[in-house]
Amino acid sequence: MSAYRSGFGWDKAAEQLYVPADIAVGQSVADFGCGPGKVSVALAHKVGPGGHVYAIDINTEFLNLVKENAAAAGVSDRVTTHLNDGVSLPIDDASLDRVTARNALMYVDDPVNTLTEFYRVLRPGGLAHAIDGDWFMMVAEPVAHQPWREFVEAASHACRNSDMGRKLYVSFLEAGFQDVRVSIIANADVEGRLLGMIRNMAKYAKESGTIDHDAVDHVVSQVEQAHVEGTYLVVSPQFVVTGRKTG
Repeated sequence: MSAYRSGFGWDKAAEQLYVPADIAVGQSVADFGCGPGKVSVALAHKVGPGGHVYAIDINTEFLNLVKENAAAAGVSDRVTTHLNDGVSLPIDDASLDRVTARNALMYVDDPVNTLTEFYRVLRPGGLAHAIDGDWFMMVAEPVAHQPWREFVEAASHACRNSDMGRKLYVSFLEAGFQDVRVSIIANADVEGRLLGMIRNMAKYAKESGTIDHDAVDHVVSQVEQAHVEGTYLVVSPQFVVTGRKTG
């Protein structure tokens, strides 16, 4: 939990991802899969005293962190936490202006069912906004294509939908959303920001039992050595999809 306390902050890159959600003063917004609540707090600042943020997660420890972060930021009065059962949202029908989810739908059992819940809780004209990656579209220099592909495939069991990014558009349509818009943001990491993610993927790959551990270590060592030498480059595209509830 210490990593979650110090990481997952709000910065210019995060701001860019949420622009299409068009979050404004006075709105009621759900932050689905809120984690430690850094985004929830940022959204609370955006909606102002007249708005409200519903921070939703399946992890009680995360929700406790949300409360801590909201209190530290002085927005406790406009952020409430809600424990999710992994299926339904603890929110009334047609009660929200926006529902957002960042790197959360890749972990749910049925993304279309979850998006249908988003549709249910939104008011007519409200927007659902999802951001998700696609592990199979990641690039890591200087690792060759085939070893990297095998590394990703071995690690992909860690989340139910490791290629969720590319599936968001169709999932939104199947859930009933209209005016679905898609963009892809792929900032190049040359500073080592994604090294932690690759190391975690290495752990997942080894746990899978489908790949030789030496092959995993070789991928990680190549990336780490490139970072030391200043030739490191990792790109992890983020699919940004927004859909409107009509009627």
